[in-house]
Amino acid sequence: MTLLRRFLRSPEGTIGLVILAALFIAGLLAPIISPGDPLRIAGRALLPPFSDPGLPLGTDRLGRDVLAGLLHGARTSLAVGIAAALSAMVLGLFVGMAAGFAGGLVDETLMRVADAFQIVPGFLLALAFVSTIGVSTPVVVFAIALGTWADPARLTRAQVLSIRERDYVSAARVIGMHPAEIAFKEILPNALPPVLALSATIVAGAILTEAALSFLGLGNPNLATWGSMIAEGRSVLRSAAYLSVLPGLTLAVTVVGVHLFSEGLTKVLGSDGGSR
Repeated sequence: MTLLRRFLRSPEGTIGLVILAALFIAGLLAPIISPGDPLRIAGRALLPPFSDPGLPLGTDRLGRDVLAGLLHGARTSLAVGIAAALSAMVLGLFVGMAAGFAGGLVDETLMRVADAFQIVPGFLLALAFVSTIGVSTPVVVFAIALGTWADPARLTRAQVLSIRERDYVSAARVIGMHPAEIAFKEILPNALPPVLALSATIVAGAILTEAALSFLGLGNPNLATWGSMIAEGRSVLRSAAYLSVLPGLTLAVTVVGVHLFSEGLTKVLGSDGGSR
């Protein structure tokens, strides 16, 4: 509760939390607010916003409800972003812990693998992976995680290298604790806060990457996504700019919300670490 109070005292953290909470609620309530398939034909094509009470944000070129697309797109973007970030964090923590705790040849080998993944931009790696394997939500999640795990791995390794030399870790070795027990009970809890702060940035990057893949036609075609909505509006940008502007603004607000949430989380975890 103390951490939550400190987080809410941070203006950027509070604003980010409000934005993300609104998006989560919108995504959860999407089947209630806009029931049925968001990709179905709902009315006349290119109906402008606020011209029909039943379709408040209008329709696209095929007559699909723009509001339904935005709401269901929130579910898709948040689910893909969180799942990809979680996968990247788990892989990065495992690799970073193994490299930092084992040291020597294991450390050198794992860090060279991380270097190899960091050389290639994450989006290009995801693009190549999805183009090769095929388009589906699990493939998109794995492709995004594949391009982002190296940063948490390096940060975890740096934290582990610092923590493993501290007195309480040496004391744990002296009393005969198993190396795995030392790693997961003594080192990991203290190495975790900076990595958790990084996770919000990974979520934002994952949401942008998913939108970019959908924009290029490499997202799941059976799901409403903000990237595909932006791409859909390109051909009528002059006459119906709202088709690209609305999902674009929603995407921008989401990324800003995640960034602000990350800033607040970094301050709280940083001050908590400093107090210890």
